[in-house]
Amino acid sequence: MASNNRPDRETREARQRLRAYQARQKVHQHRVTRRRRDNIIASIVVVAVAVIAVGAQLAYFNGGPGTPVAEPSASATPTPTPTAAAGENSGDVPPVSVAEDRSWTGSMKLNDVTLGFTLDGAAAPQGVASTVSLIESGFYEGVTCHRLTTGEGFEVLQCGDPEGTGAGGPGYSYGPIENAPADGVYPAGTIAMARQGGNAYSMGSQFFIVYGDTTIPADAAGGYTVIGTVTGGLDELKSQITSKGVEGGASDGKPAVPVTMSDLTVK
Repeated sequence: MASNNRPDRETREARQRLRAYQARQKVHQHRVTRRRRDNIIASIVVVAVAVIAVGAQLAYFNGGPGTPVAEPSASATPTPTPTAAAGENSGDVPPVSVAEDRSWTGSMKLNDVTLGFTLDGAAAPQGVASTVSLIESGFYEGVTCHRLTTGEGFEVLQCGDPEGTGAGGPGYSYGPIENAPADGVYPAGTIAMARQGGNAYSMGSQFFIVYGDTTIPADAAGGYTVIGTVTGGLDELKSQITSKGVEGGASDGKPAVPVTMSDLTVK
């Protein structure tokens, strides 16, 4: 009887070994599949984080805290730059008529530095109308300059945000882009309006002063509205403020020397 049962026992043991092998193979295959899935998910996460980081940098670079704009020149026409999409003003935007289609002269103090400037109401009527209204209302008194860039070829000091974060404004926004240089070159001394990237109707109170020749490529909305030019004090601005750099030694951020605006006049 023992000899007759041996084949059956061996057959059962063989089947058990086969089932155990198949079970191990299934576990192994599951682990391989799970590793592949985890690797794919990890790759997606890494790519997503990189895209978000780049997007945030582009938004910061092109939007709130300023992209430089150039002063009117013989090659830059006073007609508005075409925008990628239609938009409209939001809030109580000062009427274009405030600019009076003429040049304005004025001055402002940034700490102890007095800057003289002119605004071109004919070349940028909406931008100048808004700026003149804000100056005459005292909006800019005590407001800071919250952003400084010191990279070669991108030298801008941005001011005019009452929150000091790059996200604040006067309670309205306007467009279109006016008097933007066709070649994207913004010479030293240019005063231009900051805006959100790709949005031609997002200008408000924030402007920036180009203290070194700067080139800014147009984005989907176009270039940046040039409202005027610094006529005096640019060297003092560079020696007393911009040459001190950015907090922490970065090339883009809050000025190492805190900057406050005061004594703004225009006529």
